[in-house]
Amino acid sequence: MEDKEHSKKGTDKRTKERTMEIETKYIIADRETADKLWEDKFLASMEEEGSRETIYMKAVYFDTEDSLLAENDIAFRVRAEGDSIFATLKWSGKNEGALHTREEINIPVSGETCMIAPDLSVFKESEIGKELIQLIGDRRLFSNVETGVVRRRFRIDTGKALIEVSVDTGEIITKGGNEPICEAEFELFSGDEAELERVSMAVKDKYGLVPGEKSKYARGLELAANAKK
Repeated sequence: MEDKEHSKKGTDKRTKERTMEIETKYIIADRETADKLWEDKFLASMEEEGSRETIYMKAVYFDTEDSLLAENDIAFRVRAEGDSIFATLKWSGKNEGALHTREEINIPVSGETCMIAPDLSVFKESEIGKELIQLIGDRRLFSNVETGVVRRRFRIDTGKALIEVSVDTGEIITKGGNEPICEAEFELFSGDEAELERVSMAVKDKYGLVPGEKSKYARGLELAANAKK
């Protein structure tokens, strides 16, 4: 890439800055295929040295009793990633097949209760945060979806784009039932969006992956709805 030093510094997107998340998401048929994708030689040939890692992530999603956030296309998540915890807002989401785009803000948080009774004031310096705090008012937030995921990930540099490749296995957990997770994500960190499509489509065709048209949270909301029937 032209500005490789800049791109490496920009690989950690978990900041207080508002960013646009651009990724493709695919459902993997089984764990054996997931393992093959993790060892794929085409991807490994572009791999950034030292970027490969495996972490456990537990995420808790929150909304009001009357699903006010979901109605306004806002997702509020607190996720533990290894030894770190991040509060995240996502909004204005859209997807076309496997391609998902949305705006987001990630903020590091800490404390024993942050995944039980999160503090919305951590977002107060952002416009979306101010809107959210006003929208929620004195309503109570509760957890409606949880996920537990083992994420294997590494970064690739195609020369035109920097992309994080993730292979996720785990489970979506709701009061309406649980559902397994076995999927691949290709997230564009910087560079040409066409490269994201080129790389992810090549892997999709090789392993017979199915476009993941729904996020983990969207799948969780559908499961949670079963508890209300």
